[in-house]
Amino acid sequence: MGKSKEASPYEDVPTRGFWRSGVAQQDPLAIDGLYRRKFRISRRDAIATAGSCFAQHIARHLRARKFNVLQYEPAPRGMSAELARKYGFGIYTCRYGNIYTAAQMLQLAREAFGVAEPVDRVWQRDGRFFDAQRPNVEPGGFETAEQVLRARSGHLASVKRMLLEMDVFVFTFGLTETWAHKESGTVFPTAPGTIAGSYDANVYEFQNHRHGRVLSDFVKLKKLLRSERDKPLKTIVTVSPVPLTATASAQHVLAASTYSKSVLRGVAGELFETYRDVDYFPSYELITAPATRGMFFEPNLRSVTDTGVNTAMGAFLEQHDPKGGKSKAKPEIDSVSQGDNGDVVCEEVLLEAFQT
Repeated sequence: MGKSKEASPYEDVPTRGFWRSGVAQQDPLAIDGLYRRKFRISRRDAIATAGSCFAQHIARHLRARKFNVLQYEPAPRGMSAELARKYGFGIYTCRYGNIYTAAQMLQLAREAFGVAEPVDRVWQRDGRFFDAQRPNVEPGGFETAEQVLRARSGHLASVKRMLLEMDVFVFTFGLTETWAHKESGTVFPTAPGTIAGSYDANVYEFQNHRHGRVLSDFVKLKKLLRSERDKPLKTIVTVSPVPLTATASAQHVLAASTYSKSVLRGVAGELFETYRDVDYFPSYELITAPATRGMFFEPNLRSVTDTGVNTAMGAFLEQHDPKGGKSKAKPEIDSVSQGDNGDVVCEEVLLEAFQT
């Protein structure tokens, strides 16, 4: 009697595990089984959002579904929605603007908890003073450096409160490229000289963080939060599908963007595989999948269309909202537009002003 033939290990793989049935034959507006939550978030959970520009969509859609999205620095009473967005109110849980890198998020948390303080805190432009860590939230700047630091002190109190009180932290990885203060290692959300400040090659340096650095920074953030908090935290990480506006890496921007997103996706995947309290939502895959044939991008091939955003958020809400992914509830859309990103406020698009 001969040996029984062993079955292939792929015989029990479900249809979503094969490219033809899982992607090529799928409706790009509803790719079945791409996202399966690791844990559920409820409307009672205190949700905080931070990260790159695409994270703004997540906050708006969750608010539209009546989830408890925290807001610790609301706009002054009577301020119009347009003016509020111009001044950085209501975009994220706190008024920190876009946080493009894990290094920047770790730095902010350390500053809020009094563990470390960044240097080169105030930048200037045309006689006005700006917070170097969020230069775009006060477009006209402050009259004095003291006003900048006073405003930042209040902001940090709100950030600390957020970090202590949130139950769910949604963070979108955006970039690996950043600019840093050479001597101290302080990182900035924008290059000096783009919005405020001035570039000096003796003071600042370009950094393009590798997988190990990005992963290490986020793990350090998790450990810091664990040491400071007295309750568990669930984290949902995503990767922004928006390509780089420009690169300082000397590579072609397409190659640089591919590198950046590959590193960030790799980090998000490792966090998902390593920690039970970290889930990964594949917004990047949903928007950029070959099955979509680029239909989710505007003609500039960067900005994500409303259809793309709604498709991605539909998949997310299908897993977290008992009402499912489809609803009559519409996210609030403000009329303010920064650059070419529609209703999304994104400092990075300002780099296009420097192209020749």
